[in-house]
Order: sequence, then C-alpha cells, then structure tokens
Amino acid sequence: MSPFFIKAIQLLLSLSLLIVLHELGHFIPAKLFKTRVEKFYLFFDVKYSLFKKKIGETVYGIGWLPLGGYVKISGMIDESMDKEQMAGPPQPWEFRSKPAWQRLIIMIGGVTVNIILGFLIYILIIFSWGQYYSKGEDVKYGFGVTKLLEDHGFQQGDRIVSVNGESLFDDTQIDKYLMMRSVQTITVQHPDGTTATLNIPEDIGTQIFKSGQYNAISYRFPFRLDSVTPDGAAGKAGLLKTDKVLSIGGMPIQYQTDFTYALTNRLKNDSIATVSYEREGIVKTTDIVLGKEKKLGVIMISTDKEALKRNHATYDLGESISKGMEYGYWTLRDYIAQFKYVFTKEGATQIGGFAAIGNLFPDQWNWKAFWGTTAFISIVLAFMNILPIPALDGGHVMFLLYEIITGRKPNDKFMEYAQLVGFVILIGLLLFANGNDVYREISKYF
Repeated sequence: MSPFFIKAIQLLLSLSLLIVLHELGHFIPAKLFKTRVEKFYLFFDVKYSLFKKKIGETVYGIGWLPLGGYVKISGMIDESMDKEQMAGPPQPWEFRSKPAWQRLIIMIGGVTVNIILGFLIYILIIFSWGQYYSKGEDVKYGFGVTKLLEDHGFQQGDRIVSVNGESLFDDTQIDKYLMMRSVQTITVQHPDGTTATLNIPEDIGTQIFKSGQYNAISYRFPFRLDSVTPDGAAGKAGLLKTDKVLSIGGMPIQYQTDFTYALTNRLKNDSIATVSYEREGIVKTTDIVLGKEKKLGVIMISTDKEALKRNHATYDLGESISKGMEYGYWTLRDYIAQFKYVFTKEGATQIGGFAAIGNLFPDQWNWKAFWGTTAFISIVLAFMNILPIPALDGGHVMFLLYEIITGRKPNDKFMEYAQLVGFVILIGLLLFANGNDVYREISKYF
C-alpha cells in the first residue's frame, strides 16, 4: 500500500476516535442532567447520511463530510441554527432550561475528554514502550548549529552540558527548548574540551523562527548521498548519488549539518552554489542553480550507525503515570508557546490543514507513532476548541461565564449572530489552512 493511503487511513482512524470521544464528552453530561440529545454524529450529514439509526430519543449516524462531528442538543443555539425550536417556549428537557453551571459542564465536556485522553495515551505509551534518550558522549559528533547560534557563542560540534543549570533528560530535545521554552543559559562543551556557559537572549525562539532555519541545532553525522532527485537542482546539474560532496562555496563538508550551513551562508550569490565533489577519484567543481528554498534536492544517510546512541528507559505503572502527565503537560505548554509564531508573516505561511495533519503520521504503520500522534492531536483539539471563538466550545463557555458572573444571559438573537460570525471565521481559517497545503504542494513544481 502506498505511503499516501497509509497516512490517510491513520488520519481517518485517529480523527474518528477523537471526534467520537469528544462528542461523548458533551453527550454524557447532557444525559446526566436530563437534557435531550437529538443527534450524535461522526462527520457532518449535509443533506444526507451514510448511516443513521434512532435509539430512544437520539439519532446516531455517520455523515459524509469528514470535517468533524457534532451532537445536537435540544434548546441550544449551535451550528444547526434551528430557529424554529428556539422560537417556542423553553421545555424542561432543553439546554436553555438548565442552570448555567450545568450548561457549562456540558460545554467543557468535550475539551475535558480530549485532555484526559491525550494524557492517558502518553501514560500508556511510556508504560508500554518506555522512553529513549541521548546524553553527552551518546552524541558522538556533537551538534551542528546555524550561523545565528554561532553568533551567540555556540560552536560546531558542541555537546550540551546543561540548560538553566539542569541536565536535560534527552539532549536531542535542545532545539525544542530554544524554540518554545524559557532558556536563560546553556552550558556547552566545545570540541576542544573546554566548557562555556552561554547567555541566551529572551527572544531566541523568535530569532530562529524569523531566520527560517527551524532546525537551528541538531546532532551531526558523517554522510553519503542516498539519492539525487532528477528534477532537483543537483540532479539538473548532473550530480549522481555515487558522488562524494567535498565542499560548498569553499567550505569543507564533513557532516550533514555542514551541508545545510554552507547552502545558507556560503553561496556564490542568492541562487548559485559552487559545489566541489569527487567522482571515480576525480575532483570536479560545478555551479548549481538553486530554487527559492535553497535546496539541492538530495537525500543523505549516515555512514556511521553509532553517530547517535539511543538509551532506553522503562518504567512501572506509577512512574509511567508521573512521566506521562509530565509529557502531556509539556506538550500542551509547548503547543501554546508556539502560537506566538502564528501571528507573524512567517508563521501564517506555516499554518496547515488536513494534509499537514496527515503528514504527522509515519508512512509505514507503527502503533507507537500512531498513538503518539493521536495523543498530540487530541491535546491540540482541546486547546483549539477552548479558544473563545463563537461556534467553538470556547465561545459557548465565554458566554456562559459572562452569564454566571453578571447574572445576565445574552439574548437568543445575539447568540445567533455570534454563532454565524464564529462559523464564518472557522470556514475562513479552514480554507486558509488547507489553501496553504495546496500552495506548498504546487510550489514544489515551480
């Protein structure tokens, strides 16, 4: 089966599970508070359903439009915009007849389930598979860094000693700390054996993001070319996968991070890289015209399997609960932290839709990766749903908190307009995100 279909199946399975459990988070408290639920749907049933069956007072079904799911609760202004029902007098079984605190619990139920599910999956992953980590000498060739980090005192081949005075569990996560967490100092061991404590500017993450060099620090490994894309810059220039790259722009190339560094900083001009390579014992030099992404179009693989040693830690159930809760907390916190990049010119272009989500999954079936990605998406859905945008759970929660605090309930007409505005905003964001996916795909060919 092709990688595309493997990713598509994983995406559909993951989203289906998360949607059903999210909607159960609304459904269960609604039933506990004796509120009528008219529909429970996986996906949207615009005009018709793939499947539906009425059990009791609720119609359970599967729609044909896989953009989410919903529960239709009687007496609630939602995406159905059922004005006829709302025009009648309130009934005891309706959402609008329930106390504000009950309505609040019903509305936060979906987000609560997504958070609990994400944390639970992380706990079970750590209990079942443990965690892998690398420290110090495990990173055989040290880390390669961009010019930006060199300007802040890093050197090529540095090893991480500590961050803010504390040792990391896994040194390979250092890029995540720089991008999303508060880092004041990093102590490194330079290749000559000396150590230095570097002062890190508060906005280092923003500096890295605006530079466009998101992998500002990554472990190094010696490499060879595994393949050369025929339509890529290197392929068009005649490079072969059997060639050994010696230098780019006069900079010797020994590790894969040197390759990236040279393409960023040692070009002949904005679009031409002078590449020296060895073929059948003969050294040759050629100028290669690059695309706007400044990539040669080659895939590199390590020639040293011990370039990065991965240690394995296992935990009992109690330890897994602690580790899983910690991992879930930092996953949520890191995701919230990266939102500061979304509201920038560079960040807006990185927003993705369903294709971007699908690419989070591996192209070969792997249960650990599947569950890890599902946990991440669950936490992301929880955060996105609680945003105070009308038409999302967070919008309803915002108005309910207003009602609880002030004792005044927004009128139905206002809620209808708010719901409509929120729906337009969501459709706009959906089109923009998926439009970015399409643009990124099309731009590969130009």
